[in-house]
Amino acid sequence: MRYAYAITGALLLGGTAIAVTTSTNVGAQTAQNEGLTAAAPQGAPASLADMVEKLQPAVVNISTKQRVQVQNPFAGTPFGQLFGQGGSQPQTRQAQSLGSGFLISADGYIVTNNHVVSAGAEGASVDSITVTLTNKTEYTAKLVGRDPATDLAVLKIDSPKPLPFVKFGDSTKARVGDWVVAIGNPFALSGTVTAGIISAVHRNTGGGYEKFIQTDASINQGNSGGPMFDMRGNVIGINSQILSPSGGNVGIGFAIPSEQAAPIVETLRKGETVRRGYLGVQISPLGEDLAESLGLAKNRGEFVQGVEPGKGAEKAGIKAGDVIVSVAGQEVSPEQNLSSIVASQPIGSRVPIVLIRNGQRQTVNAVVGERPSEDELTNFAPQQDEDFSQQQQNPGQAAQQSLGISAIPLTPGIIRQLGIAADTRGVVITGVDPSTDAGTKGLRRGDVIITANNRPVASQAELDAQVKAVAGQNRNAILLQVLRRGQPPIFLPVRLRDK
Repeated sequence: MRYAYAITGALLLGGTAIAVTTSTNVGAQTAQNEGLTAAAPQGAPASLADMVEKLQPAVVNISTKQRVQVQNPFAGTPFGQLFGQGGSQPQTRQAQSLGSGFLISADGYIVTNNHVVSAGAEGASVDSITVTLTNKTEYTAKLVGRDPATDLAVLKIDSPKPLPFVKFGDSTKARVGDWVVAIGNPFALSGTVTAGIISAVHRNTGGGYEKFIQTDASINQGNSGGPMFDMRGNVIGINSQILSPSGGNVGIGFAIPSEQAAPIVETLRKGETVRRGYLGVQISPLGEDLAESLGLAKNRGEFVQGVEPGKGAEKAGIKAGDVIVSVAGQEVSPEQNLSSIVASQPIGSRVPIVLIRNGQRQTVNAVVGERPSEDELTNFAPQQDEDFSQQQQNPGQAAQQSLGISAIPLTPGIIRQLGIAADTRGVVITGVDPSTDAGTKGLRRGDVIITANNRPVASQAELDAQVKAVAGQNRNAILLQVLRRGQPPIFLPVRLRDK
């Protein structure tokens, strides 16, 4: 507060100085804001107070109590007891999360984000969910259903009397430049109201089904799950994400549009599971480099990286290397990606798919299946942390120091990504120092080292051990057996870097 007052004081003093030095008639001075009436922006009311007064009672604060098991970092050392009683045993800690939500029925159904009511850390569990109304009445909530794919959840509270609620509007009519109001509990400050405009629609921030509404209405931590209203007081979005280098609002927030949320909420409210269409393809955006290499226009379609055996895409004849440009008459683009189009198709329906193969446009028909669970999908699509191209190099490793090579173990996901035999064992190169002999001889990221010094290597530690063994014998080179996609393995002698 001192800081805030100091700033205010500085501004007032500055304003006074300007008034004194620029005024020509001291006796005729009037306050700058005397008699001032601001005109409302076109299409917006002069004040939002009446609308907010009616809407606020339907917006709630949501908090969870969680238990987190914390492993003793000093277990097995003389300092183990410093972590607390129990030594090497995991310790249980209490945790809490805060977010927002809103009532959609008088009998107590509430919509929020899935991440608001989920465990916030690995090994954590949610013990209870508490909903607090604007009148400070607290209720214990029951989780009715959740959909992690769209980050939506539905809760239920029981009240002896009808509760205030709001209804969904039509986000398809929302336009860039429309005024919107967000209500929520940022930083645990309940009942906070912010206003702004819609900055963009159909924003995708990296997920499969996202068609976010982007807004400059202030959204901060704790706003998650709260409603975004249009000027008629209808919910056209559910505040979900922010884009910020600091963790605070910088004028870029994202809300799940009601057109996407409403049917999912209704399914969850009935206690049913959300079902989505599925083709069984692993895809990549058709960015500038990829499009140029194929001689196609960028961002018009998506590139097929792989096809899952036995699913609709394979049965329809879709192959890796194809570019899918439309499904069921809907063009594939960054605003309307392939995943969202396919997900909305009825399961079991037969849909036409237009694709480009070797520069030729053709149409196939595929039967839409049901999307498997996320756990089942991990057996086909590699996870982000399995992407060898994103791994960080560790300069302390022997292979990095002596060969200029950093590598990680092969996983099933990386094997599929590289397109090599499923039974391949080895380590995949994630980086090569071009100034070393390895770089000079053409080793590159994505090459797989099968053996080193005629010994199988399946981990960085095993590769390091063979490098050390060769160096210990005063040899200046190590023999590597290297596999590159589409080529048979070769033996390649690589000189060690001079120390």
